[in-house]
Amino acid sequence: MIAALLFYVFAAIMLVSAAMVVSARNPVHSVLFLILVFFNAAALFVLAGAEFLAMILVIVYVGAVAVLFLFVVMMLDIDFTELRSGYQRYLPVGLAVGAVMLAELVIVLGGWKVAPEAITLRLAPRAAELTNTAQLGRLIYTDYIFLFQAAGLVLLVAMIGAIVLTLRDRNRSRHQNVARQIARTPGDTLELMDVPSRTGVAVIGILRPKPEAPEPVEEVHGGGGGHH
Repeated sequence: MIAALLFYVFAAIMLVSAAMVVSARNPVHSVLFLILVFFNAAALFVLAGAEFLAMILVIVYVGAVAVLFLFVVMMLDIDFTELRSGYQRYLPVGLAVGAVMLAELVIVLGGWKVAPEAITLRLAPRAAELTNTAQLGRLIYTDYIFLFQAAGLVLLVAMIGAIVLTLRDRNRSRHQNVARQIARTPGDTLELMDVPSRTGVAVIGILRPKPEAPEPVEEVHGGGGGHH
């Protein structure tokens, strides 16, 4: 009874927070509501007996992804007036895309059929001597290792694509040529000069600049009305 009540409480808070993520006007508030969604989802995982997934959700998504989003949004100088200026212009396109996605969901869910034996197959067989974390690790790294590696490759490609899209070659920036620095010899950058004693550096062509002559100052005499 208590578990069912907690499930409905956490699920309701999660749904309301998810709606606030997309409806909040301030992006910082959206990220904070997203963190609340992650915490409630972690609570639902705990109720389902998947405590390892709950801790991963809190550590990875709340501790890294959501905090990263929050710092990025807070550090960016976002002009909210400019962001809302194109709302009316792109509204028909957004409604059309939303209608297409809604139609696809209706078609998929309308043709969905639940097999009679699905209730008995919804849980993977679990050994009695293994914990939940150990069983999950065995399934991921033994039975689904190729799918796990494929997911890692997809994330790697996405990361490389983001770097390539944001990388800009600016002519104003100075780049370091490591190969040129390693290939140079001391003779290219260093020259030894034999300067006789008590002669100074003038004998090797280094001359001191002459001091500039002071500008003449005009004297003003009171009563005469003239300048000298």
